[in-house]
Parts: sequence; C-alpha cells; structure tokens
Amino acid sequence: MAGSKKSLDHARRQFLKRGAFAGAAALATSSGVAKAESPAPQAAAPRGATPVRTMTAEATPPADVDVLTTESSGSDFMVDVIKSLGFEYVCANPGSSFRGLHESVINYGGNRAPELVTCCHEESAVAMGHGYFKAEGKPMAVLAHGTVGLQHAAMAIYNAWCDRVPVYIIIGNYNDAAIRRPAEWYHGVQDAAGLVRDFTKWDDTPWSLTHFAESAVRAYKVALTPPMAPVVLVADGVLQEDPIADRGKLSIPKLAMPVPPQGDSGAVAEVARLLVGAANPVLIADRLARTPAAMPLLIELAEALQAAVIDKGGRMNFPTRHPLNQTDRAGAVLASADVILGLEVTDFWGAVNAFRDQQHRSTRPLTKPGTRLVTITTGDLYIRSNYQDFRRLADVDLAIAADGEATLPALIEAVKRLSTGDRRRVFEERGAKLREASRVAHENARIAASYAWDASPVSTGRLCAELWAQIKSEDWSLVSSYYSDGGGWPRRLWDFNKPYHWLGD
Repeated sequence: MAGSKKSLDHARRQFLKRGAFAGAAALATSSGVAKAESPAPQAAAPRGATPVRTMTAEATPPADVDVLTTESSGSDFMVDVIKSLGFEYVCANPGSSFRGLHESVINYGGNRAPELVTCCHEESAVAMGHGYFKAEGKPMAVLAHGTVGLQHAAMAIYNAWCDRVPVYIIIGNYNDAAIRRPAEWYHGVQDAAGLVRDFTKWDDTPWSLTHFAESAVRAYKVALTPPMAPVVLVADGVLQEDPIADRGKLSIPKLAMPVPPQGDSGAVAEVARLLVGAANPVLIADRLARTPAAMPLLIELAEALQAAVIDKGGRMNFPTRHPLNQTDRAGAVLASADVILGLEVTDFWGAVNAFRDQQHRSTRPLTKPGTRLVTITTGDLYIRSNYQDFRRLADVDLAIAADGEATLPALIEAVKRLSTGDRRRVFEERGAKLREASRVAHENARIAASYAWDASPVSTGRLCAELWAQIKSEDWSLVSSYYSDGGGWPRRLWDFNKPYHWLGD
C-alpha cells in the first residue's frame, strides 16, 4: 500500500512538473518567434534548411518561470489521517479554502476511502452525511468552504445536532491575513467554528500537522461517543498547501473508541426489580437503536417481561408486527401502566403527558396516579444552553444517565435473574392479552385502509396498502417521515423488521 501511494504521489507530481515545463517552453518559443518575425517579405527557405521557429527556440534560453509544485503537501498528510479513521466518502461543494485537501483526496489518495462526492450545496452535503449514518451506522466526512460554506451548511448541521447524529465536518479557512487573496477577506474569519458552536459537540482549529492529526482522531471519538453529535475541524489553507518539511516526524495517533457509558449496576438492579414486580410494565423507545444490535436486545427484554412496547420512531427500535408492539394503542397501555421505562426518549415529558395547543394551552397526564417513571438516556449527560432542544423536565422516580443500548444487556440479565416461576406465569398471561390486542389493532388498521378504497384522488390508506404489495419481497427502506406522520399508514400496514427499514424522524 505504501509503495503504491508513493508511486501515485510521484506520478502526480511528475505530471504537474511536465505541464509546468511544457508551459515554460511554450513561452520561450512564442517569445523567440515574436523577435524573429519581420514585416519585410522573405525568400522561401532552401530545401532541408532548419525552420526559423525551430532555430529561434533552440537559440533562445528558456524564460524564468516559477514551477509551483511540491512533492508532498500538508494536505497529503491530512488525507492519510482521514483514511486512518475509515471514512468511505467525503461530500463537498468545492471551495478554494480547502483546495489542498480536495486535490490530495483525488490525486494523492486516489479518490478511494474516502471517495469524493460532489454536491451542489453545503446543506445537501451535510444532509447526506446525516442520512448516511442513520442508514449505515457509519459517519461521513464533509468539506465546507470558509465562512460562506459553513453558513450554508448550518441548517443541516443543526438538524443533525437535534437528531444526535455524528457528522464529521472539515472547513477551510485562511487564518493569516497577510496571505489572503482579495475574495478570501470575505471568506476568512478569526473563529470559523464559532458560527455553529452552539449546535456542535466539539470543534478545534489546528495550527500544525501534528495538532491536526491529534484533533482529527479526537473529533472522531467525540462525535461517536454517546450522546453523539456533529463536530467541526478548521483546516488552515496554508497548512494544507505548504510542503511538509520532514514527513518522518509526523505520526497518526491510534484510534481507540471509548466504551459507551453503561448504567450503574445498583440502579439497573432497581429498574429490573420494578419491571419484574409490575402488573403492567411499559417500555418506551425513541433514539434507543444507536446500532443494529439494539433491536434484538429490546425484543429480548420485552419478551422476557411480556411487556408492552411503544416505539416513538426516533430510530427503528422494534418490529411493527411484533405482538408486543403496542404503539398504536399507546393511550390505552399508558393509562394502565404502573411502571414505565423510557429508553433514550427525547421528550419523556411529552410521552407521558398530553399537550393541548389551542388558544388556552393546557396539559394533562396520560398515566394514572402512582405510576413509577424511570429513564435511561444520555440526554442527561450533555445539553447546551442557547438552543433549547432538551424539552420539558419530567418528574421521574429514577433517572439513569447512561447509554440505553449499552445498558440493555445488564438489564436483561437482571430481569431474568429476578423472574421466578410464579412471575413468568403472570408474564405469559399478560403477553396473551397483548397479543390479542395487537391482532385486533392490525385487523382494524386493514379495515380502516379499505375506507374510500375507490376514491379519487387515491386515499393514503390504499396508496400504502398497494405499495406494500409491491415492495414486501424487496430489500427496502422508508426514508420519509411518513412512518409517523399522515396517519402512520406504513407503520400500521407494513412489516418493519430490520434496523434500516425506517431511518427515524
């Protein structure tokens, strides 16, 4: 790999050098010709004589031309660092402030891992990174240009922040005012990342290549450690374009991802005790499924308890056709619940309370008095001040500040350990009732979809039913918000059973 990279590097720089020298020769030739030409008529040259143009070019020394090439630029090393993080793609609307990185990705990096995806707008580039992570579970890098590119990207960065999705953003900037071209005065800024600092998890402006390598690895770790969120690195244009003085002094730090925070063992044991002893426990999941492993874990916990599950749709947490999925009966199951466990629920207050948005706004609880409320969420670990996306504070009995998915294995083990034979019989009786309620709900949804079947324009119920008949044997994914909006017809009629079937709100 090292040999092929060196060969590619050499070929690129030799190509650029040949182009520069060819330009110098062309300049010399045109200069000599201009001097040799005369308005007076001349006799034809004898057969076999050397043409005047050739004689002039050979006799005239080449003009002094700056050959602006380098064997290895700072952006080459930056690309090596980016490659070490495993990015498959980097999206960008090309801009001059990161032209060094752009060139190195294509020529030095061979446009492979990462491969450049050209976008028409920075907001599109960040949105692609947002959606890519939700579909693949892997982050995407994004390059943005100076102040104007980051301002364009800001809305999409905020969307990723609100959704707690990691997007890895590198913006170009010319920090030194002494070397800025005229247009760069509009595109340069003292604190580039300050534009989006209120809705990113971390940012840094490296001043050396060693600094860049360390911050690039740190940014990746910060972005992907729950609670996840976008990060920003500022890559100085001079640092990108200047030659590397001594490549041997540079190294890339080892990437060692932190283990996601798990719930305290004593607190987890208390949650298990509450769930096992409950008459009607309810599990509410929202942004629980950080990885594809979460769905089978939640299924295992629900089946161990035969507990009702409400999927709020922040991620694809639980199969829609599973008999314990009571999402479409949320009001009824919450009203009868005596213990409710919220797993990475963005708005837990809103999950257990109704809000009436009319001239006189009012609220009412959806639960009966005495219901025990428990939360496991990383939302308690990290919030910001200015942008208040943290919702109302719920009155809970036990709040565990930990990653829900990482805590599930310990909770499942504790539940199984406490489940005696008598309790398992109670669980089975409860599960039978939930299965029957689920069957009735699915049948009612099918009947409801048949209403106005022949209406024009076509009803949304029929549209979703007909579409399901066409795609149910395919490998599909629903990427719109129609899972939870517009009556929720896909959720009610389709069989969502894979993590990527629904990307989340």
